[in-house]
Amino acid sequence: MVYDLIIIGSGPAGVSAAIYAARQKLNLLVISKDMGGQVARKAVDIENYPGFDKISGPDLAEVFEEQLKTNKIEVIFDEVLKIERPSGRPDNFTISTSLGGKHETLSIIIATGGDPRPLEVEGEKEFIGKGVSYCALCDGPIFRDKTVAVIGGGNSGFETALFLSNYVKKIYILEFGKEVKADQENQRLIFKTGKAEIITDAKVLKIQGDNFVKSIIYRDLASNEEKILDVGGIFVEIGYSPATAFVKDLVDFSERDEIITDLETYTTRTPGLFAAGDCNKGKYKQIVAAAGEGAKASLAAYEYLQKIKK
Repeated sequence: MVYDLIIIGSGPAGVSAAIYAARQKLNLLVISKDMGGQVARKAVDIENYPGFDKISGPDLAEVFEEQLKTNKIEVIFDEVLKIERPSGRPDNFTISTSLGGKHETLSIIIATGGDPRPLEVEGEKEFIGKGVSYCALCDGPIFRDKTVAVIGGGNSGFETALFLSNYVKKIYILEFGKEVKADQENQRLIFKTGKAEIITDAKVLKIQGDNFVKSIIYRDLASNEEKILDVGGIFVEIGYSPATAFVKDLVDFSERDEIITDLETYTTRTPGLFAAGDCNKGKYKQIVAAAGEGAKASLAAYEYLQKIKK
């Protein structure tokens, strides 16, 4: 079977694209490693998504899944390894997956979001799963009544700290810059907990422990002193790297490995190949922005399919 469109990813961009494609009666498939993407894995309380005063990431992912079912959209849970152009069929793509699947399609929307960016400091890899975490939603309750550190002073870091405040006794928020970047509302909420201490000008140097994390060493960039914090857990929130390695031969990348697209149609340099959401080049990485990009990419894919079918 040759699909009209295959969407890779089921976060807000992928689900939005799928809904719009289903409304255009396209022969459609969604391939995703999980349901909801970063929304399900990372978002704690979402308060800026239209239609909801407040909703958790996992709950929003359930809404996404229900919408896909309602629209009778075929979903396969698998990981894409490679996208190729079959020889002799210039308008087609072949997608290969980790479970051995091969799927042929006339167009593709990449909506894979990103993977957590590591600190890349001594001790980080050694203590993954032993006190180093990239998902407070997954691991937060394990650290009940402990002192923890959150690395990153942006919105993600503050939202993580706010969630952790339900469990831990104290939170250090370490920010590399001279000021935190979180919104004023997130700062107000975390200060209200009375559990957080913010440390700016902090460059993390090393994570220490035995069987589990016990401390973190950082350099105070203002005084150039090395300092140590006794912590039982470390949550890394310094951003994401786009999950785009499987498509490297067909697109152009930014300096941050984001896929470069046309700003109106979200098409890449390869006709029929589109990218939407956090995996493409864009300043604002927000759930609602990703959903909007998914819708636009889907409409552009529909227009592209009408042209090649003629």
